[in-house]
Amino acid sequence: MFISSSRALTGIAALALALTAACAPADSEGGSDGDTASAPAKAATSLAECKPADLPLLKSGTFTVATDDPAFEPWFVDNDPANGKGFESAVAYAVADKLGFAKDDVTWVKAGFNQAVQAGTKSFDVDINQFSITKDRAKAVDFSSPYYSAAQAIITLKKSKFAGATSLAELKDAKLGAQVATTSLEAIKQIGPSSDPLVYDDTTKAAQALQNGQVDAVVADLPSAYYLTSAELDGATIVGQFQPTTGESEKFGLLLAKDSKLTPCVSLAVDALAEDGSLADLEKEWLTQATDVPELK
Repeated sequence: MFISSSRALTGIAALALALTAACAPADSEGGSDGDTASAPAKAATSLAECKPADLPLLKSGTFTVATDDPAFEPWFVDNDPANGKGFESAVAYAVADKLGFAKDDVTWVKAGFNQAVQAGTKSFDVDINQFSITKDRAKAVDFSSPYYSAAQAIITLKKSKFAGATSLAELKDAKLGAQVATTSLEAIKQIGPSSDPLVYDDTTKAAQALQNGQVDAVVADLPSAYYLTSAELDGATIVGQFQPTTGESEKFGLLLAKDSKLTPCVSLAVDALAEDGSLADLEKEWLTQATDVPELK
């Protein structure tokens, strides 16, 4: 599960990661016959230059989008990315629309989180799976402009002695858990725990460990924390939220193969969704947030 932002989620405005890879007709870097050694063409500077017929796609005329299986709320609904429901499913279709694809032109495939962030050829054009944009990951893969920014949250059981914590310092002696290779795991360093955090393949397993008493608290992004406490865990609560001050900022981007010629066009599509308010609207629709979660310092 990748149910990995300050008190009120805000629409991402003025999104701009300076991605300079080219966008021109060519085999996709996601395919086995992609020509990654060819000299890049001039990068697209407008969506008018990003028509489906001119994009370097894995499969001509088809926008291949990957995510993990299972795919959980609030990012997806009913473990069916193709239904357009859930924040990331809706974002994927909105990006496809900006690039000129009809909904029927979008094909979904499965790709594991840990596999996707590794260097190498890809079986997709883009992957959307709560990938935090980090410098280390960007050495192996490309990211689009960010489509979402999130705070981290602490989840524990209501009966826990840590449920009433009002600061990160009060969680120092808690046994903490988080999903492997995520910003949530990195953010635990800010708490300075007295013991090493326990690491899980996904947030579902981390939540199960909390329910079973194997950890005192779990760190995940705020929307995931709302989902976990309302739908997955019994007797759980969100202790509070915090913005990481170490490591990378928690911003999610669509993931592409390193130096993909498709990256500039995908970023332009995300930028357009931010500028016209679509991202903010999708956040309101799918990531409904309460505003009373305390901020931990």
